[in-house]
Amino acid sequence: MRIVGGKLKGLQFHAPAKLPVRPTTDMAKEALFNILLNSYDFDECKVLDLFTGTGNISIEFASREAGNITSVDKHPGCIAWLKTVKDKHQLAIDIRKADAFKFLEQTSEKYDIIFADPPYDLPNIPLLPQLVAKHQLLKENGVLVVEHPSMLKLDQQPGYVETRKYGYSSFSFFK
Repeated sequence: MRIVGGKLKGLQFHAPAKLPVRPTTDMAKEALFNILLNSYDFDECKVLDLFTGTGNISIEFASREAGNITSVDKHPGCIAWLKTVKDKHQLAIDIRKADAFKFLEQTSEKYDIIFADPPYDLPNIPLLPQLVAKHQLLKENGVLVVEHPSMLKLDQQPGYVETRKYGYSSFSFFK
């Protein structure tokens, strides 16, 4: 994976092969950040990265100097890897080892940007926008972005705005 913008632009990361992850492709990530940069000043954003995996998205936000980043994953190997990268590059990322769904149920924080990249075989992906809406976790003008397989349609979920397709993967946006 490669960082596509900010102070770490061009830096390549090679996460351990044994991690149970499917990192967002560089092309899709670059498109996502182009979309978000048109609406948000990252240094003032509070960001939540669910199912962080390698931390690809969190590292990208940190590289672009997002003000407050929380990364959540339940896999100990993913957490350890991200902590290593965070420490090596002195990144401001709050890393939490937790189940993403339980985290959404328990947090009282509000975020400008919530990004969720769950495993594609997870049957309850549609629950993500429902939980964010139920617990009112987005700030005014905040956005939830769910990365999911393109064949999964989330347009009936609360707050749905649009879906952008990038091959096998899609980003669905919710306000």
